[in-house]
Amino acid sequence: MLSARVPPRAVSPNPRAGCVLVNNGRVVGEGAHTRFGGPHAEAVALKKAGIHAKGATAYVTLEPCAPFAGKKTPSCAQALAFAGIKHVVFPSLDPNPKVSGRGAALLRRAGVRVERRAELAAEAEALNRGFFSRMRRGRPWVILKTALSLDGKAAAASGRSRWVTGKPARDAVHAMRAELDAILVGAGTVLADDPALTSHGAGPNPLRVVLAGRRPLPPTARVFDDAVPTVVYRVKKPGDLRGVLRDLAADGVGTLLLEGGPTIHAAFLRAGLVDEARVFLAPKLLSGADDPNTAPRLKAPTMKKVGDDWLVEGLI
Repeated sequence: MLSARVPPRAVSPNPRAGCVLVNNGRVVGEGAHTRFGGPHAEAVALKKAGIHAKGATAYVTLEPCAPFAGKKTPSCAQALAFAGIKHVVFPSLDPNPKVSGRGAALLRRAGVRVERRAELAAEAEALNRGFFSRMRRGRPWVILKTALSLDGKAAAASGRSRWVTGKPARDAVHAMRAELDAILVGAGTVLADDPALTSHGAGPNPLRVVLAGRRPLPPTARVFDDAVPTVVYRVKKPGDLRGVLRDLAADGVGTLLLEGGPTIHAAFLRAGLVDEARVFLAPKLLSGADDPNTAPRLKAPTMKKVGDDWLVEGLI
């Protein structure tokens, strides 16, 4: 899939999209939207196809865009019609209310056959969960990330949580951060661990968001360095969380990594504001340990599925 090859942050807050033009059973042009502000997938494919676009069928990830006030790029629906495309196939209408259904209507008025393949919508929308969430619900797609020991602890008895997991898992988190628009933690995490909340070179850094409540934050904390902007919200009650998410969505944040700590996780879960969970499980036992790095750990752990549960075994 052309669009899946594009890093999500490259086009954010726009969706990733691809286009393939087929004429007489032969691919005559293809393209993807590869950077925010750059040409859309349909424009790239049409340029490659040239005169061979006339009479072709266009297969696109999303309903081709229609013109609207303030739009920064040309309308793809108009471009396809002008090039003589005879048939356009897509799985989902654009969820942007300024566009939804208007691109398809424009094509039909131009005599183009429009076919919506709704059975492919779930797969196509999963590629752009953040965009669809922001447009349909007015909030980002929220991913809860946590690292736990086998005995269910996110930190040692001393409160230290660096490091529950090993370097490969931490590298995976850095790559995750590079794919998402923003990362959110509470004041407790900032005070306990002083995290940088960056991608550590794995890609672009996410916007950093801190829910501080009444707790003061030290100006020397690493979240206030110059690597990337940080937004601080003074949240006094759980109901404010929806307002924070609406505010972030309005600023173009489509995907949000909820890194913690446990108080923040619990608040978002209770409010029904978590869409996905990614849990790293370390082969350690933190109960009673003061330092995650010296906590007892299992040797050569094994894991097997037992019903809907998992059994982890190993010697200490």
